[in-house]
Amino acid sequence: MAVLLTFISSHAVTASADQPNILMICVDDLNDWVGFLGGHPQAKTPNMDNLASKGVNFTNAHCTAPGCSPSRNALLFGVEPHKSGLYPFYNLNNVDAESLERFIPMPLLFRENGYETVGISKVWHNPDNKYRQKEQWDEYVMYGTGKKDKTLIKEKGYHPEPFNKRTIACPANNPLSDFGDYKAAQHAVRFLEKNHSRPFFLAVGFILPHTSFIMPEENWDRFLDPIAEPAIKANDLNDVPLVGQSNAQIYVEIPVRQDQAWEEIRRGYLASVNFTDDNVGRVLDALERSSYSDNTVVVLWSDHGYHLGEKRTFSKFSLWEEATRTPLIVYDPRNKSGNGQSCSEPIGLINIYRTLCELSGLKTPDYVDGISLVPWLREPKLPKERPALITWGRGNYSLRLNQWRYTRYFDGTEELYDHHQDPYEWNNLASRPEYMEMMQELASTWLPKQEAAQVSSGRELYNVADADQPDKMIKSYQRYVKRYKKAGLHPPLN
Repeated sequence: MAVLLTFISSHAVTASADQPNILMICVDDLNDWVGFLGGHPQAKTPNMDNLASKGVNFTNAHCTAPGCSPSRNALLFGVEPHKSGLYPFYNLNNVDAESLERFIPMPLLFRENGYETVGISKVWHNPDNKYRQKEQWDEYVMYGTGKKDKTLIKEKGYHPEPFNKRTIACPANNPLSDFGDYKAAQHAVRFLEKNHSRPFFLAVGFILPHTSFIMPEENWDRFLDPIAEPAIKANDLNDVPLVGQSNAQIYVEIPVRQDQAWEEIRRGYLASVNFTDDNVGRVLDALERSSYSDNTVVVLWSDHGYHLGEKRTFSKFSLWEEATRTPLIVYDPRNKSGNGQSCSEPIGLINIYRTLCELSGLKTPDYVDGISLVPWLREPKLPKERPALITWGRGNYSLRLNQWRYTRYFDGTEELYDHHQDPYEWNNLASRPEYMEMMQELASTWLPKQEAAQVSSGRELYNVADADQPDKMIKSYQRYVKRYKKAGLHPPLN
């Protein structure tokens, strides 16, 4: 602790009136099914689309890890999993202090530099929102998903039997005030309506479209037309290594396929995204009405993407495009050159820490990974050589470039996809000899040379086959493959 206090005092300055405010909007489980990324033709996200049209829309942005806990830990500490050892899910409150003492959480850095820091709902992964809460935040409030006994509308949507909170998708006829994300938005609105004597760092977390897909009826009823299926290849996993296959959650696919429920689940996802967009709009409208609109940097991100049947899987937890690609918008009203443009260069969320520090005039801690995105905010077409690096378990890494995705698992097996020719990642080119030299160069140049040992204290969820637990998920996956075949579901997985 003494080391950390010395570090903080050496980096603390008094915030000045001309420093920008920061509004960070953190969305859970949001993939490219938004208008500004064009991931689904029926997406309705006018408020986020408007923000993207005003700021810089990073169309090739990727999470640092495709799971809530490791992704948010990397972003808010500013450190890659292979350097922190925080590979799976954690309760940070139970992690030994020595493993975290050299990291300073982003909100704490801003607070120690004179900012008023306010956190609303899911910023860190739950229950990490309690981690050093009083130190990080001048004010923090958690609304969660809101009232637990929502009145579900049984006539609409998918109600799995037996009940499964992961796949239920339906509206509820409760008032808006029963929904946690609405409460979070209203809290942010009230904050922005107040007078503030110091610059502020306001982080607003929205939980939908995280499961359960339960939203107001109004949002559900905006999607009554048949829902278009995403592009899915029947035998997509045939050329994927077993370690990669084990990331596919076919245990969800089995009951959903049997109940013919995919359309309703996708409808629920789109409606949930739409409800989040409503709440984002409430916050942005309040900012626009306030006296802070000309000096507030807005950054909107999601912790990772999401599968809705692609690769025979549901949710996140993979190194494929649907799970790693995430929305990222940065709008700095002071930016006179780059706003209103898109950047297609590969961008990792690991870069947000350094970017916000530079935009705010704060000294970035020396240990922080990534680079500042300020050059790309000013010139979004600027070329970028370094790929985005995504980690899912120790030894499993994926590199996303402009054209290519290269993935290498802990056992040396590989995947390679040409996004110019194969945007859905259906054809693994890793076995083709003409690409061998390119893959070797990518691996030697950009994959980690050293890996931190996994932090063992405080682990809560460990659901990946990696160098530390090579068999666990593979054996589970193989059992579900047998069930999948026995159920007579097609296409077969091998």
